[in-house]
Amino acid sequence: MSADAHPSRPVHPARPLRRIAITTGGGDAPGLNAVIQAVTRAALLRGWTCVGIRDGYDGLLRPDRYRAGDGCIELTAERVEGLAALGGTLLGSTSKGNPFAYPMPQPDGRTALVDRSQDLLDALAREGIDALVAVGGDGSLAIAHQLAQRGLPVVGVPKTIDNDLDGTVMTFGFDTAVAFASECLDRLHTTAASHHRVLTVEVMGRYAGWIALHAGLAGGAHAILLPEIPFDLAPVAELIARREAQGLGYSLVVVAEGAHPRDGERALCGPAEAGHAERLGGMGEQVSQALARLTGKDARCVVLGHLLRGGSPSAFDRVAALRFGAAAVRALAAGQSGVMVALDGRDVRPVPLAEVAGRMKAVPLDGDTLATARDLGVCLGLPQAADPGAGGRHS
Repeated sequence: MSADAHPSRPVHPARPLRRIAITTGGGDAPGLNAVIQAVTRAALLRGWTCVGIRDGYDGLLRPDRYRAGDGCIELTAERVEGLAALGGTLLGSTSKGNPFAYPMPQPDGRTALVDRSQDLLDALAREGIDALVAVGGDGSLAIAHQLAQRGLPVVGVPKTIDNDLDGTVMTFGFDTAVAFASECLDRLHTTAASHHRVLTVEVMGRYAGWIALHAGLAGGAHAILLPEIPFDLAPVAELIARREAQGLGYSLVVVAEGAHPRDGERALCGPAEAGHAERLGGMGEQVSQALARLTGKDARCVVLGHLLRGGSPSAFDRVAALRFGAAAVRALAAGQSGVMVALDGRDVRPVPLAEVAGRMKAVPLDGDTLATARDLGVCLGLPQAADPGAGGRHS
């Protein structure tokens, strides 16, 4: 049965809240623990109980995987003490736990996607959960939107290191990822210069190049290849040759994992699993090998990968995550549901999930940051005539 076919559970606007839950889903990001801390403390301050669901919704949908009663854990002030400084998530996470398309093993050995949303709602009711704070990226927020449509009071918190969620100026985790990638580029400058090499650095970014662009600028990259701009490597090779002629015998090229050539496809490192997108990876190595052929220089590739997800969150991400978590509890206390807390200028405000769920925020081609890259002479993998925003500058 589809989600739309289920009857909605009525929610009284004045329904008192006594017990709320928080779940973290999708890829991990620095700042998740800070959200958990903020939601817990803000809930306790209001006299509510706060519980955490383990591994997305698995703690309720697969309780047999956990010790008795441990799929849903009570979050106390003592349990979240000092949590904001830690990376990862106390609750665990998964990208394979969509309750509306839940992977279940079948007798014939296959895996089928089953709608278990009613199982989840029943489990929440048994746990006495009055409302849910759902922390995650586009997939998790789409699930939160569906649960809100089913009548569960839900507030979403945007999380992704990719910074590609619509409706919010920035997501927590992004600043930490960019800072780490920038530090790596700083280190790579010296080794690339010492050996007169071209170093290609692959960073995360499936469909949006926010990390590649910001880290590339901060770390002094000479070329940046983004998913938003299908690239041609000829201009990159020309830039490397010009630098060589100027006595600058090395170059750094930042490549988002979702970048792809104008006449080619994105690089895949694994097949798509049931209900999930394909696994990206390998474009950095492809670019490195191609530039070695085009320039005759020694070219190597460094893949930062999941290093960008780990580690302690930056001060900015800690504060952003704490603000998001506290704002989520304020929204629930105000009787709001079906909203996501979002950074809007200097303030955190609720926006309807219906307006942001399933929508992606790409790097704007006419934005100031890309214009800055062009003005600094950074190559974006396009000849000047083909660049929609070059405005007479070489790109």
